[in-house]
Amino acid sequence: MKVLVTGAAGFIGMHVCERLLARGDEVVGVDNLNDYYDVALKEARLARLTPNPRFRLSRLDIADREGIAALFAAERPQRVVNLAAQAGVRYSLQNPHAYVDSNVVGFVNILEGCRHNGVEHFVYASSSSIYGGNERMPFSEHDNVDHPVSLYAATKKANELMAHTYSHLFNLPTTGLRFFTVYGPWGRPDMALFLFAKAILEDRPIDVFNHGKMRRDFTYIDDIAEGVIRVLDQPAQANPDFDKQTPDPATSWAPYRVFNIGNNQPVELMAYIEALELALGKTAKKNFLPLQDGDVPATYADTSELKHVTGFSPAMPVTEGVRRFVEWYRSYHS
Repeated sequence: MKVLVTGAAGFIGMHVCERLLARGDEVVGVDNLNDYYDVALKEARLARLTPNPRFRLSRLDIADREGIAALFAAERPQRVVNLAAQAGVRYSLQNPHAYVDSNVVGFVNILEGCRHNGVEHFVYASSSSIYGGNERMPFSEHDNVDHPVSLYAATKKANELMAHTYSHLFNLPTTGLRFFTVYGPWGRPDMALFLFAKAILEDRPIDVFNHGKMRRDFTYIDDIAEGVIRVLDQPAQANPDFDKQTPDPATSWAPYRVFNIGNNQPVELMAYIEALELALGKTAKKNFLPLQDGDVPATYADTSELKHVTGFSPAMPVTEGVRRFVEWYRSYHS
């Protein structure tokens, strides 16, 4: 297949591209290499992809309407994976317009490209943040998600709504993937594991929010990439038996669906830190702080729908995943 992957220089994007290339697909990568975090890291990720003759990169912002339209018309990909987005819950409090430009305007541009060029399946990144103030655990795709607690989460909810509209109006198969706290080698420097490792090695204290009383469904990057590929290979189907009298948020009469991709094993934040201390061979100095605005105390994914459809469920133990991250981190910074 020819697959267009936006955010190809990103954390998840690079890993997805590597898997597609390894199995023989042609990959058209899209990335604007913005400076939200270290561009050198993005370039180092791309350096793993560019030697492959079946990969090519278009340095393009998905918010560029004309540019994206021209790219789709020229390449006519069979399937599309949209991973380009302005990430980060906390940064959305500081720079909201960046989220609207990339996550809303850019998302519509990709949808339009899919609509006008016969794309067979559109898979896109949503987020566990979409569950907002929900307190019932584990989070299920069948839960109502109408109460986001950050603009970032609101844009991801908007993505799911827009995708459904295109599935309904234009019969475009779409699948949204709600990622749960992704970590591992080649991760973003603004993510907790990266920040913690750097601070511990530099003998600086780490900021531990909500006084450490947090749980996260930490999901290893290889499991995320595997889930993306498996979903991509099974386009969403219309559901003629959908009950419009008692609608279900997770399904539709249209070829539309959403899945959680999480480890289904929430881990206490302090245990996560202990795994990192063990892998680094050094104890962290801790600065305990209150819960931040826009954050939630716990996440926990129900992955039964993903397993039912694809036969796959993430399962990497945090201790092993963190060990692999530290191994990469030391190698990369050596």
